[in-house]
Amino acid sequence: MNAHYQTLISAHQLSTQLHDPHWAIFDCRFYLQNPAQGKEEYLQAHIPGAVYVHLEEDLSAPIIPGQTGRHPWPSVEQAAALCSRLGIDEHVQVIAYDTAGGSLAAARLWWTLRWLGHERVAVLDGGWQNWVALGLPTESGEARRSARRFTPRVQPHLVVDVQQVEEIRHAPDWLLVDARMPERYRGEVEPIDPIAGHIPGALNAPHPLNLTPKGKFRSKEALQRRYAKLLGKIPAERTVFYCGSGVTSIHNLLAMLHAGIGEGKLYPGSWSEWITDDNRPIATGEAPA
Repeated sequence: MNAHYQTLISAHQLSTQLHDPHWAIFDCRFYLQNPAQGKEEYLQAHIPGAVYVHLEEDLSAPIIPGQTGRHPWPSVEQAAALCSRLGIDEHVQVIAYDTAGGSLAAARLWWTLRWLGHERVAVLDGGWQNWVALGLPTESGEARRSARRFTPRVQPHLVVDVQQVEEIRHAPDWLLVDARMPERYRGEVEPIDPIAGHIPGALNAPHPLNLTPKGKFRSKEALQRRYAKLLGKIPAERTVFYCGSGVTSIHNLLAMLHAGIGEGKLYPGSWSEWITDDNRPIATGEAPA
């Protein structure tokens, strides 16, 4: 296997590898307001050979009311068992796609695999919409893969917990970044979680700004400018991203790594976990200068 994709892959590049047994494609379409819709759309049409992966059933641990966020990070055992069931081992090039420019479950699968030590994983640039727009082949029904033995090589430094976030947000040599839209960050609206606002000390970098109006990632040069301005003198490995539930914030991690800035960290619990404890502070409005 010559190709080794770690961040993004184009539709054309993927179309040449549809029959390679060392490649595995996963359809990660998901809609928060209708969790069953993604699987329904997948059954109607998907990239040939793609297996469906569900954000809440496959890529999240069970919710513990009052303790966890909306999409709890899976255990090593749960995630490794999923990879084995999906037919992933160290030789497999994994490709994930969704309908949100990679910002939903596609990026979540990407980061989960990187956390498990599997670097042969990339997100389809432009997602399902671009694939269809290009007239590339599709199929219906449900595809399956034979199970393989997946051996995790966990990279614990890629995720941080709520106690670490409490320390990081006070540290001048660390950066905490909220990937939600500005109005949610400022606490003006909150369509999902019961409390509005952001973690004090966090800056705002909305994940949709990584994409062009056509839903593809901006050029590496444009992304480099964006993240160089955001990070300043803080190195990538001291930058922590969060969102509402640890899903869309990974899009920023993907964009930053693709641009060559480096690899940041994820706070999986994110805002929906932060607000489960009334003693944790909440900020609203713009970030202080």
